[in-house]
This record gives sequence, C-alpha cells and structure tokens, in this order.
Amino acid sequence: MHYNIKGTASQVEEMHNWKLKIFYDGACPLCSREMRFLMRKNTRGTLVFEDTTTADFDPQKYGISTDVNRVIHAALPDGSIVTGVEVFRRAYREIGLGWLLAPTGWPGLKSIFDLLYLIFAKNRKRISRFFPRACKI
Repeated sequence: MHYNIKGTASQVEEMHNWKLKIFYDGACPLCSREMRFLMRKNTRGTLVFEDTTTADFDPQKYGISTDVNRVIHAALPDGSIVTGVEVFRRAYREIGLGWLLAPTGWPGLKSIFDLLYLIFAKNRKRISRFFPRACKI
C-alpha cells in the first residue's frame, strides 16, 4: 500500500496532530521501504512524511543547511530537528514499537548504534546493490 499526503505542508500540519515529520529520500529503495512500513503502522497519524526528492521540498524552510539526504532528518512540532537513529527511535515509539529500538538509546550502546547508522547511511548506495533496484543518492 502506498500513502501520499496531499496538500501543502501547512495544510498537512493542520490536518494532523503530528509529533514527528520525517524527511526521507524517496529515490532510495531502502529508505522508501522503511517509510512505507512506518506509513502502514502510523494508525494514529502522529507521523508525517515528506519526500526530499520532490521539486517543492526546501530544507532551508526547516533550518536544515546540510545535505538532508546524507542522514535522515525529522522535525518536531516545536521546530527542532533530530537526525540519525534518533529519528527511528521516535518514529518507532509513535507506532507502538519503541521497544524494538530502545536498546539503541541505552547508555553505552547509543554511541555505537549512532556510529553504525552513520556508516550505513554513507554506504547505503553500495548496500542497496543487494536489492533489486539501485539507490539513487
């Protein structure tokens, strides 16, 4: 099942009591697969998804000055930005599966998982070769 959010960002925000707006690389099969999973599980509507590869996406609107597709980013309702594994920890909590990623935030393990994610994100193009379509970043 594929979900599309129609309307402008402000209309979407008015429609949802969202807690996390996830910015994802829609051209990357690995990223898109994970977002489709989260979209299916987002039964409470607290997650909002924005594909960074669309022509109207402007990272500066959210104060993101770095390459938004280098690592995953998400906005919180107060305007602050979270990145990396923290995005997934928060998203999984919102869909009721926070226990799956809870260990990635534990003291002693958090820095290891954060580093592993950075390595994964940097190499996702190579990793995607094991999947039917190549990741375009």
